[in-house]
Amino acid sequence: RFYEKVQALHQDPKASVDNPLLAFSLIKRLHSDWPNVIYSDEATRNTQALHAGLGEVEQELPGSEDLDGAARALMRLQDVYALSVKGLASGVFQRAGHPPLYSPGRRVSLSADDCFHVGKVAYDTGDYYHSIAWLEEAVSLFRLSYGSWNLEDRSSLEDALDHLAFSYFMAGNISRALSLSREFLHYDPSNQRVLRNVAKYEKLLEKGTGARSRWDWQGCHGPPLPLSPPHALLGPLSPQPAPKRLLHLGCSYETNSSPYLLLQPAKKEMVRIQPYVALYHDFITDAEAETIKGLAGPWLQRSVVASGEKQQKAEYRISKSAWLKDTADPVVRVLDQRIAAVTGLDLRPPYAEYLQVVNYGLGGHYEPHFDHATSMKSPLYRMKSGNRIATVMIYLSAVEAGGSTAFIYANFSVPVVKNAALFWWNLRRNGNGDGDTLHAGCPVLAGDKWVANKWIHEHGQEFRRPCSADPQD
Repeated sequence: RFYEKVQALHQDPKASVDNPLLAFSLIKRLHSDWPNVIYSDEATRNTQALHAGLGEVEQELPGSEDLDGAARALMRLQDVYALSVKGLASGVFQRAGHPPLYSPGRRVSLSADDCFHVGKVAYDTGDYYHSIAWLEEAVSLFRLSYGSWNLEDRSSLEDALDHLAFSYFMAGNISRALSLSREFLHYDPSNQRVLRNVAKYEKLLEKGTGARSRWDWQGCHGPPLPLSPPHALLGPLSPQPAPKRLLHLGCSYETNSSPYLLLQPAKKEMVRIQPYVALYHDFITDAEAETIKGLAGPWLQRSVVASGEKQQKAEYRISKSAWLKDTADPVVRVLDQRIAAVTGLDLRPPYAEYLQVVNYGLGGHYEPHFDHATSMKSPLYRMKSGNRIATVMIYLSAVEAGGSTAFIYANFSVPVVKNAALFWWNLRRNGNGDGDTLHAGCPVLAGDKWVANKWIHEHGQEFRRPCSADPQD
């Protein structure tokens, strides 16, 4: 039964990765649902074979970190793209009053147990805004199916009611916590802990404490959204009046005085003048992109960020990355030559970093940041070649929805364009960082986003990008 269910849901492997709901349910089935089946009473006749089979593949299966990360990814998509939990749970990626952001080929719904797990991840971290929304949906779904039982489920209506009641209590809505606790007692009337909670809630309401939630909610759906990262407001950007400088934007074929580009000029689209951002279309071929992804795949590790003088993992950057030297493959060496020709900059060691290949999976994102160092203690200075003067970011794959690169202060975003390269200057000509280059990688709503980053340093570029007569430039 379990195999037939999994086979029906995941007939198309690509769809299982691209659709975040399918990806979450696949991770959950492999991490918790499948072991539940193996260790169930129904499996006793095949216990030895099942346990041995699981033992052989257990190391390859997703872990609890993967499952909790997938749950947090769904919450991130919910926030950034203003998606309703009820809609998400039923497979609809849509904000109220707008057309769907993503329409999967096959609509997939989450189960009550799936919704409970997402809510429980929020609950365990004290994030009661998200736990309330997801546990409400879990309770609704459990009520509809009450009386039936799924072998692989780890939770029940009682579990959902219990966690939801406490979430409301912690959020300040005592009357809602009381009604949910009374409903719990309908199914488990002898539970002493919940009986004590009911008495406590009744006493608080009698005293007038908690008669109104401290957030003054409308409809008891949860407190207002916490302060979101700036890129949460950028998907998609609302149209802005076009400043006069936008009239100078356009497309052109560029040779940049390079013999390398004479026979095949670069297809340049000016995206912005300030900050200077250009998009080079058809920068690489499909075959080159696949080669780079294939080279990086075995070396991918959780991405780190600079923190003082160290580098560490962070929740605000969810991705995996690998570094490729130009000696890794002729394709990498040719790509370096192409970047040097288009930018006119010197990429010889140590003037540029190795090619960084990044994979943003389920809900993968990178919150607002600068590519250049903002402190002299940054690890970027270990190369002894100055700060990062420029960034080249190559899109190695297409995504169906989300994943845009959003420039926060400049108030524009660039969608993922497969095989194109995005270029911008991180430093002004005077060597100071350009504040307008603060940017974010918006969460991937649907698809598998791959990019390759090339960071070029300021040493070696003195005569290629000389300073201006104006010290403010």
